[in-house]
This record gives sequence, structure tokens and C-alpha cells, in this order.
Amino acid sequence: MTAALELCAVRKQFGATEIIRGIDLSIPKGERHALIGPNGAGKSTTFNLISGRSTPSSGSVKLNGVEIGGLPPYAVNRLGLSRSFQITNIFHRLSVFENLRCAVLWSLGYRYSFWHRLAALRDARERADAVLERIGLQRVRDTQAGLLTYAEQRALEIGITIASGADVILLDEPTAGMSRSETDHAVELIRTVTEGKTLVMVEHDMGVVFDLADRISVLVYGEIIATGTPDAIRNDSTVQEAYLGTTLDTDQAGGAH
Repeated sequence: MTAALELCAVRKQFGATEIIRGIDLSIPKGERHALIGPNGAGKSTTFNLISGRSTPSSGSVKLNGVEIGGLPPYAVNRLGLSRSFQITNIFHRLSVFENLRCAVLWSLGYRYSFWHRLAALRDARERADAVLERIGLQRVRDTQAGLLTYAEQRALEIGITIASGADVILLDEPTAGMSRSETDHAVELIRTVTEGKTLVMVEHDMGVVFDLADRISVLVYGEIIATGTPDAIRNDSTVQEAYLGTTLDTDQAGGAH
């Protein structure tokens, strides 16, 4: 079966500095996969290489068997991959509903169609309202997005990420800055909205990682040093030493960001 996402010998240099040093990774369709590692390990750079924000210096990046390395972000998105960012990326002056409606337009065929009145697009309205319900923000449907709480803005961004119907979702630190109760809610939201999709996430909260991920890859100094199930990673002495310098304790690491 063709992998949802496959990286083969991927390298990335900035000048003489090599940040990503030959990553090989295959993620099957429908898997929830976490990418963890210490600060500066290259996690965000890897996400940028996958999503088109950066071009690999060498190697191959494939989405559902199609080479995407070097394609611009919009082209990668149209092939079925969507991502969120560490810093919340929404239209602050638009309402929650309007943010979601913007996100569904391309997938519904309203591309460079300037003659359509947005208010008359019933399918876009229905799709946006359906996503709104899935992320639990119906009560703030008409609220300006910039006035939402931080946790609500992160939920909205997750909604925007899934609104296009992409089957591969990249979430970059989706629970960063949240309280424990907000994190618990976000985990259930992510679990629900990514059901049946392929999820790849960068996350520092080990409680979230061990709760959500089917498999985990550990990135250190631009190289993947281990890939395995949560139990295998938790008990890997090499990972413990390289990542935390101690035992991977989900309770101890759960609040670390």
C-alpha cells in the first residue's frame, strides 16, 4: 500500500549548515504519528519541507505516492495536505464562520470565481457550519475571531486545517500554551476531527503524544534516532538520554512546552 507520507534521504542545508541530515520516514494512511525531539532538532524545518514552505536540498518527499518536494504550499495543499502553525494563523477581523467559509471555498470549486456572492453559496455555508459544529464553536459563530480565547483560536485553526477536506493533516504544537483542562479538550477535538485521516504532529507535551500517537519518531540534530510505538519509545534508553536526559515520564513531561 502506498504510504500517505514518505520521506527518503531528505536533507536541508542553510548555507554550510546542515539542519536535516538524511531523514527516512514512512507514514501509512490513517496513522497518527508524532514527531518529537529537543528544541533545535529540526522538527519545524521538517514540517516546512513537507508542506512546501522550504525546498529539500536533496532527497524525496512524497504525498500519497506523488513527489511534492519543492512544490509551493498551495500546490501541496491542493494535493491533499493541510497544516497548522505554532503561532495561531487566522483572520482576526473576520468572524469564526467567515474564517471557516474561506477555508472551504477552493475544495468546493470556487477558485478564482469573482462573480459569486459569498452569502449565496449554500454549499459553502453548510460545509462551514458542519466544521463549526465539529470543533464546538457554534456559540461564537458570529464572533470576531480576534476576540476568542487562546484555546478557542487554536480550535478554530484546527477547524480551518481540516475544512479543505485534506486527508493528511500536519499540526505544529497544537496544545502549546494551553492549561491542562484546555489541553485535554484539544486532545479530544484532534482525535475526533482527524478520525480516518493521517495525522502528523509536532508536540512537546508527552502526555498528548502518548495519548494520541500510534507511532512516534524522535528527531535529534536533524536525524531520526528511533521510530516506534509509544511503549517502545518510552522504554528506549537511547531516546531517554537524547531527548530528556532522563526517563520519559508522561506525568513529568506533560506540562513541558
